[in-house]
Amino acid sequence: MARLTSLAEAISENVKDGDTVAMEGFTHLIPYAAGHEMIRQSKKDLFLIRMTPDILYDQLIGAGAARGIKFSWGGNPGVGSLHRFRDAVENQWPRPLEIEEHSHAAMANAYEAGAANLPFAILRGYIGADLPKVNPNIKQITCPFTGEILAAVPAIRPDVTIIHALRADRKGNVLLEGIVGVQKEAVLGAKRSIVTVEEIVDELAPPSPNSVVLPSWAITTVVEVPGGAFPSYAQGYYPRSNAFYIAWDEIARDRDSFQKWIEENVMKAGPQDFAKHAKKAA
Repeated sequence: MARLTSLAEAISENVKDGDTVAMEGFTHLIPYAAGHEMIRQSKKDLFLIRMTPDILYDQLIGAGAARGIKFSWGGNPGVGSLHRFRDAVENQWPRPLEIEEHSHAAMANAYEAGAANLPFAILRGYIGADLPKVNPNIKQITCPFTGEILAAVPAIRPDVTIIHALRADRKGNVLLEGIVGVQKEAVLGAKRSIVTVEEIVDELAPPSPNSVVLPSWAITTVVEVPGGAFPSYAQGYYPRSNAFYIAWDEIARDRDSFQKWIEENVMKAGPQDFAKHAKKAA
């Protein structure tokens, strides 16, 4: 059953140097507070997985936490490049970065395969594409029933998955609603999982048709971190900070300004500093 604990304890106990770590959330509910705690604890040699790495992974890469990344799109949404990601690939700063690029469809199918405890995912994809030429983890397989040539990719089975959600009850059951990406599959396919939430309540009472409840037995640790998805948004709690995404382009463009920002806003801060962004909507 899920254990309720502090963010520092959750990261220390569940994220080990060298782990494969998935941190999901599609525009909505990106687990920034947890990522910052990983930087504060100087986690190293992580192989990061995320369908759409944006600012959070730019911060982790620039802080030297990552040895590699599996992804299907990378950028600062609506703004431009991820400068720390790009610097690592082009100039090996602060360290070389292994990259494994896939399509969105392949990543989603790979997460589903992981959640189902299957070794790989099969899809119709990559037809006429060049990614299979540079990614040895994209294979072809022949359907034994029709003879059709299909694409195959390894299942995603992270050592640890980290997500942010809206609410958890005191037993550790977790509620997701709004835009739901692959968070459910990422948690179910992982050996360990950390879920940060806006609040812990007595009853979840899922109110909407697309609500997803992750049961306590499928989760390792739950942590209450109000505001923990900022500058992304949490439906019903706070909006996305478009201004921060725009500002990040200038902050991350230069190594010195990036390191200064990390020192002031991550190393000298804590999960409690996210709470000022958690103004629950009526």
